Amino acid sequence: MSCKVRLMEDGSLDEEPLTLKEIAYQKLCNNLDIISGYTESGQRTLNTGIVLTNEICDAFLENYQRFHRPLDDRVINLFSDTRRTSLKIVNLRYSTLSSVGLETLMRHKLFALSMWYCDKITVQSHHLLAHYGDSLRSLELGISSHLLQNAEPNEKEPVDFQLTCPHLRRLVLNGVVMHHRLQFAHLQDLSHLDLTSCVLANFSLEALGMLPNLHTLILFNVWPIANQLHAICCLRRLCTLDISISSSGNGHGTYDLPDQTLVMLMDNLRHLTHLDISGTNLAGNGVATKESTNVNAKTEQHFGPTDIPGLASRTQRPLQFLGLYHTAHWACKRHDIPALEVAGDANEQQILTAARYYHDRPVLLTRVLNDLYHLFRFENYKDIHTALDVVLCAMDRHLKFKHMQISGSATLFYIVKGRDRSKFGTLLRNHIIRTLLNGMEVHLTDDTMLRNGYLTLTQFHMPVDVLFEYERLIKILLHGVSKTEQEGFVQRMAIYLLNTLACQVDGRQKLFLGELGVVSTMLTLIKDRLTRSVFDDVMEVAWSTMWNVTDETAINCKRFLDGRGMEYFLKCLNTFPDRDELLRNMMGLLGNVAEVKWLRPKLMTQEFIEVFARLLDSLSDGIEVSYNAAGVLAHIASDGADAWTIKTPTRQDVLERMVAAIQRWNIKSERNINYRSFEPILSLVRCYETPECQHWAVWALANLTQVYPDKYCQLVEQENGIQILTELIEHESPYCEIKRIARLVIEQCDLGMERMVEG
Repeated sequence: MSCKVRLMEDGSLDEEPLTLKEIAYQKLCNNLDIISGYTESGQRTLNTGIVLTNEICDAFLENYQRFHRPLDDRVINLFSDTRRTSLKIVNLRYSTLSSVGLETLMRHKLFALSMWYCDKITVQSHHLLAHYGDSLRSLELGISSHLLQNAEPNEKEPVDFQLTCPHLRRLVLNGVVMHHRLQFAHLQDLSHLDLTSCVLANFSLEALGMLPNLHTLILFNVWPIANQLHAICCLRRLCTLDISISSSGNGHGTYDLPDQTLVMLMDNLRHLTHLDISGTNLAGNGVATKESTNVNAKTEQHFGPTDIPGLASRTQRPLQFLGLYHTAHWACKRHDIPALEVAGDANEQQILTAARYYHDRPVLLTRVLNDLYHLFRFENYKDIHTALDVVLCAMDRHLKFKHMQISGSATLFYIVKGRDRSKFGTLLRNHIIRTLLNGMEVHLTDDTMLRNGYLTLTQFHMPVDVLFEYERLIKILLHGVSKTEQEGFVQRMAIYLLNTLACQVDGRQKLFLGELGVVSTMLTLIKDRLTRSVFDDVMEVAWSTMWNVTDETAINCKRFLDGRGMEYFLKCLNTFPDRDELLRNMMGLLGNVAEVKWLRPKLMTQEFIEVFARLLDSLSDGIEVSYNAAGVLAHIASDGADAWTIKTPTRQDVLERMVAAIQRWNIKSERNINYRSFEPILSLVRCYETPECQHWAVWALANLTQVYPDKYCQLVEQENGIQILTELIEHESPYCEIKRIARLVIEQCDLGMERMVEG
């Protein structure tokens, strides 16, 4: 597991950018039509005249999975012609290929094949090894790759198979039931054997004694092993031995004579450099500190210069690696350990070493991530770039292990909010966000995973940091809003993030929000709370989200009206009349609807107009509600007298009440509003047929440029507002007050330009 997160020369933490070759593969993976088309059955097929070398083919498969593309039979069919393509090293992870796709790959006479989490492969395909295994030098069948085992978790019956791969040098099996007829004698080249979680049943490790080149034997989670120790001791060439257990809570890993057992192994396996006894009691109950060894001279003499009695023979020739993770009597916390590297949980270095060695042991790795979580929670860490790489790698490699994703995301939260957060480069931030979204997407129904993910995402700058995954994030947030517990923490976090994103993105992304059903989802939340007469922050933010998502997006305004939005508006107004922020959000939204000319007729009812006119006198939330009510009425009135199709209240009466309200407002009032464009307001400035509409428009511009000159004076200039206001002043129709306010705007913008020049 290579470390990708690096400390850069400028002191930042980041990942190396993609090389030119990697960029080319990424482009190819995202645009397969460059080299291929489709058969009638929907399979990918290479275009005529294209020949791909072995280097290209191997790298293509690796990068296709790296860039999170689904590798299935359709894509694998690209390699069906072995004259135009060539594969040697194939590593599959989370592939949905079937026996057909696997045979396509194996016809290339592979040198190495690795499969993890390829659960469409079944034991019925094991004959492929007999047909095409002659060329294999490395075979790795990891978790959920059922080529040599039954898929049912409780099925412990062995599959009758033989490893007809005579040239194998490296063999990794996971969870396979080993039958007693299984032969190894013909695997004379085998040097690395990993039988993690395999069931030995009647199989004896004595069969390995005929392998002259075997130097690595991994028996992690293989139990019972005590009756096989004498066979292991006969493997005198072993350099690496792993007899660790993930948990000793069920008695596994407990030896009757731990010290003597370890001594026996050391006496017979003199070439060992790497030993893992994690989860066992083989380290004995030796003293944990130097001070305590000095208390009893007899004890010190018995143990010698090491706190692990069984390793006394290695004090002058320490092991390169020793696994002591979760051993009995806290062996990893002892002082005198004869090893250069130790995997344990005593300190940060031991935990990171454990993560590095156990990267393909998801249950154990989840515990390691929990240990890291506690380090980062209390900011008791030093090597952040290695820790970050460990967490990201673990989550990426074991996507379907829910508890690992939960532990990893919890650790990421404390890493991202920690003291080094400002050092994260763009590529690293992208990797963290992508990894979080992957885990949330796969475990969408788990509230803990969603909670961790949402909390971690709040530590990033929205929406800038997440725009590269905007669409996927929105879908995950919508699930959190609509499918989790009402009034629950996850729902509140999801709607908060959704509103934040809706507030700060452009029109194209607002359109996408509407297409995914944001408006209908918000209306459903509001309907639910109206039914139960419940007011909470979710209802308030739901209206705010619709206010944001309808801004300058007519189709979303229509979605609001079509979804009975005005009905819910009236019900909220009557049910929760004293909720200032709710009223402000609702009127802000209706202001957006009123800006859409072809939707305004839907607002022209006696009931709606009476409500808007009544709200002109509202003192709720400063001037916000009154201001927005006037804006709605100004836009409706701007369509002319003929469009005013109701008898009461009369158009003239409403316009007079609107002007009276405007004259009460303080021009210096601070605002809770954000304009990205003045186009709707400037269109009202040109409404000479109805000066009252112009009055509202120029007051809005004057207020915004007075209170927020740095932002809005420039916007007036950019949108030709000065010329439009000058034309208004020179026109004969507007009354004096309108022209006076228009001059205020121009003067303020002139001052703003002077400040910019001076700056």
